[in-house]
Amino acid sequence: METAIAIMTGVFFATAFYLMLSRHIIRILLGVAILGNAVNLTIFTTGRITREVPPIIPDHAAMPEVAIANPLPQALVLTAIVISFSFFAFLLVLVFRSYQELGTDDTDEMRDAEPRDEPAPPLGY
Repeated sequence: METAIAIMTGVFFATAFYLMLSRHIIRILLGVAILGNAVNLTIFTTGRITREVPPIIPDHAAMPEVAIANPLPQALVLTAIVISFSFFAFLLVLVFRSYQELGTDDTDEMRDAEPRDEPAPPLGY
């Protein structure tokens, strides 16, 4: 099971990097979202996917008697999901407003700061 999850995580990372190298802002945004999911899956996999006993210590024991599930990666993933969703929502609004203002989603055409008609800045000092 963990091998299949590791392969799927690798596919997520490869897809995310491929999409983030695109010229179109929408593809970059989807790549960032997939990258967040790949990182969450990686963190979740470190806590072992196999079925374990819940992390409850009996009253008569000072420590668990058997192997227990690790709750820390699950808590980290829950926090990471909230952070990645809020980051995705912020980027979605940013992309929408830039498309409204500039009229394109191609990063090569978004040249308000550096228009094509102006001369290049000096290259030497």
